[in-house]
Amino acid sequence: MSERTPQGPETASRQIAAILRAAIDQGDLLPGDKLPSERELAAAHRVARNTAREAVRQLAEAGLVVAEHGRGVFVRTKPRLMRFGQRRYSKKLRDETEISPFHAEVIAQERTPNAYMTSIERVIPPPEIAERLGVSGDTHSVVRRENWYFADAEPMQRGVTYIPWDIAKDSALGGSDDLGPGDLYARFEDKGHLITYTREEVTARMPSPEEASGLQLPDGVPVLVVLHTGLDQDHQPFEVTEFVMRADYTGLDYTMKVDE
Repeated sequence: MSERTPQGPETASRQIAAILRAAIDQGDLLPGDKLPSERELAAAHRVARNTAREAVRQLAEAGLVVAEHGRGVFVRTKPRLMRFGQRRYSKKLRDETEISPFHAEVIAQERTPNAYMTSIERVIPPPEIAERLGVSGDTHSVVRRENWYFADAEPMQRGVTYIPWDIAKDSALGGSDDLGPGDLYARFEDKGHLITYTREEVTARMPSPEEASGLQLPDGVPVLVVLHTGLDQDHQPFEVTEFVMRADYTGLDYTMKVDE
């Protein structure tokens, strides 16, 4: 173990947690490895057992380790779910699978997908959504669809999709959770909007209390926010989705042509 500066118990616990975190990051402790016991940590760092216990608690809150009753504390196995920015919207993939991009993506990574819708409503769009869709920001000009997405029963992301009312009306897009074969983008195609281009703006921030609860985020874990705009064959925007993803479980994988 690395040397620890002799200070108070609170600082000591943070230092021990930092040493263990570095061991995990550097691969000295691998997913599934068992951490030293509280007694062993206390002896190695010359601290009380409650200080060692607090260090382990900090790692657990950060989602790095998990305690198994009667067995000990283990480095958490966290397969990162990759978001395939280009391939996920492929018409070929949609026609072959007849499922949503998220479900196809998760299955391709040999995991089990699930999703549920919490609301569909006609609303006044937030200013940034109205701007990207080119719709009125003063009237109920869009349909808002909110979904939560899971892989292997663990929450991965929340997606809020905004669709111009002129597109959504008289369609399942405007009021149904059952979108049929091909899901969301097949229904857009039915309305004459084939997803051909995408714009994705990626930022990071700390979660809201609702997001932290819904995504089951440990303290201190940020979220990735992908503001996705779908554009059709005529470069016209027809939907905007804000994806809020847990940063500890999510990776982004983009392939794109570089401008000449």
